[in-house]
Amino acid sequence: MNWYDIIFYAFAVITVVSAVGVVFSRNILYAAFSLLFTFFGIAALYVLLTADFIAVTQILLYVGGILVLIIFGVMLTSRAFNVEVKRGFLKRIPAVFVTAALAGTLIGVLTTTRWPSVNFLPYEETARPIGVLLMTQFVLPFELASILLLVALVGAVIIARREKEKRA
Repeated sequence: MNWYDIIFYAFAVITVVSAVGVVFSRNILYAAFSLLFTFFGIAALYVLLTADFIAVTQILLYVGGILVLIIFGVMLTSRAFNVEVKRGFLKRIPAVFVTAALAGTLIGVLTTTRWPSVNFLPYEETARPIGVLLMTQFVLPFELASILLLVALVGAVIIARREKEKRA
């Protein structure tokens, strides 16, 4: 085992353990903080795959946007701060069977597949070529997508104001 494998397994363990913490946490705030480590672990795995653009996008969008929104939503909602997740025994039985079947399938695929060994290629940055393509060849679809998102945002604000005015 070399250093690359050790780092990979360390980040994989961090990602899986924190994801399990998200699933099994009874406190929603603890689950959100476990989700933080899951997102960072996934970003680190992207870096190890030499996908630096996707890693930065993962951190900016999920950690910087979605996770912060979840945490503020939880903290600003006073009644939902100490919400305990209800667990029913009858709901666990099908979940255990589905999880066992999925785990068995994954273990079977992992153990029976012949994995090819790959020679490592030299590191090439991905952010610059993606940026050049977005600003040259794909500038029209990029701008159309931004206009579509802007229209959706304005539409959501208008719908929210109409509902607020109806209640008042």
